[in-house]
Amino acid sequence: MSISVVAIGKKHEKWAVDGIERYTQRLRKPYDLSWKLLPHSSRDGEAARAEESGRILGTIKPQDHVVLLDERGKNIDSPALAKHLQSQFDLGHPVVLVIGGAYGVDHELHARADFVWSLSKLVFPHQLVRMVLAEQVYRAQEISGGRPYHHV
Repeated sequence: MSISVVAIGKKHEKWAVDGIERYTQRLRKPYDLSWKLLPHSSRDGEAARAEESGRILGTIKPQDHVVLLDERGKNIDSPALAKHLQSQFDLGHPVVLVIGGAYGVDHELHARADFVWSLSKLVFPHQLVRMVLAEQVYRAQEISGGRPYHHV
């Protein structure tokens, strides 16, 4: 069991690679991350949203626990994220974290999400979201393991 990230966008940009790799390399099962980057749509607006969401849905299996990142989602703290992820691992559910494209995701993908998570009410560049996501998964691992990385 592990965590996979499905994201719309180009490969990790050079400035983000070091941060993403720093945290990704520190992860151990079940918290290890794999990345699946899907290309942007050549369309705009609703057409892009539908095309990209369809591609994302094509990677999701019925047993997957889907966490959609969306600024309109629920804002939780790091211990709550650790508890959420650990509960899914305890149930034996693979976890898929989804980062949609510039136009967001369509209703079908939003409805498929088991949890909609907001990193912030602010909107961030996708590269930065990937780096923050890698760090937060690492932090969740450390919290669940009772290690001192996270200070209260």
